[in-house]
Amino acid sequence: MIVGVPKEIKSAENRVALQPSGAELLVNDGHTVLVEKNSGAGSGFSDESYKEAGAKIIDSPQEIFAQADMIIKVKEPLKPEYPLIRKDQVIFTYFHFASSEELTRAILETRCVAIAYETMLDMNNQLPLLIPMSEVAGRMATQQGAKYLEKRMGGRGILLGGVPGVEPAEVVVLGGGIVGTNAAKMAAGLGAHVTILDMNLNRLRELDDFMPKNVTTVASNPENIRKYIAMADLLVGAVLIPGAKAPKLVTRDMLKLMKKGAVIVDVSVDQGGCIETIKPTTHDEPVYEVDEILHYGVANMPGAVPLTSTKALTNATLPFARMLAKYGWKKASVLSKEILTGINMIDGKVTCKAVAEAFDLPYSPIEEAL
Repeated sequence: MIVGVPKEIKSAENRVALQPSGAELLVNDGHTVLVEKNSGAGSGFSDESYKEAGAKIIDSPQEIFAQADMIIKVKEPLKPEYPLIRKDQVIFTYFHFASSEELTRAILETRCVAIAYETMLDMNNQLPLLIPMSEVAGRMATQQGAKYLEKRMGGRGILLGGVPGVEPAEVVVLGGGIVGTNAAKMAAGLGAHVTILDMNLNRLRELDDFMPKNVTTVASNPENIRKYIAMADLLVGAVLIPGAKAPKLVTRDMLKLMKKGAVIVDVSVDQGGCIETIKPTTHDEPVYEVDEILHYGVANMPGAVPLTSTKALTNATLPFARMLAKYGWKKASVLSKEILTGINMIDGKVTCKAVAEAFDLPYSPIEEAL
């Protein structure tokens, strides 16, 4: 199989979908690997390192898309890439379709095979390709929140951990999954008082067992959300429903309950966000104000730390990329539950129920397509 790795074109996205070591393994498997010129530079990988691994360096994305049977990316295709995608071509990347009807309809029109990292489920119903980037994004949510709480950045001018004689900041985390857990760990480690809200009582019990004493777990419901966001200096949105839009837990009207100069970091923005007033932003212009509350909505947060993120992501994606290259998507989906559940579209049909429901599109069960 011919495997293509184009350079990411999303704003300030410096990750790359394949390390040179991964290219070497695919080449050793008998495949041809095409890597766009300078695609690894942002993550610290030179074109020469890919050549040494046996990959071919290609000058343009047009050539990559035209030749490759499978495209491996990090982020969803953008408008300039839509016309490059071919019928039956496998596109293996983060799509987050439910956050964008435009993207969903554009990829449907290409009639490609869209395999989304974020919906791949393993035998334990975990999300193996979402976990590493969720870990990075959760930790970065606290890091970015702490920065934007500084007065010069537009925040309240408060230090997360406080100092002796001065109380620490209040950090409220909506969601106790991978993102929320990592955000809470970082905030607690810096000395903040942290409250995690989640609907799953079993998950709250687990968190209560291993989190430090400055972390409180609370059952999530509208009353408690209103109560705790009023206390928050930093509010982290960390809610995920695989493949579907995030529920709006904090409405525009609820912002008036929050402290002026508080910061919201909504990591679920790539699934539409769990804060009604959140919208996607970029690393170049990451924040904006609504009702004197600072909103951070960068949809590709891990792109700011590409060396760490690329290694973490490709460690997880490479085994599945190798399987797809070896067997093709049809046989691979029979052999792997992860790949089967990752297939969101085939030949212009939506095979992920959550995506179909998000935009009232016809749903075609994957079993029928197979």
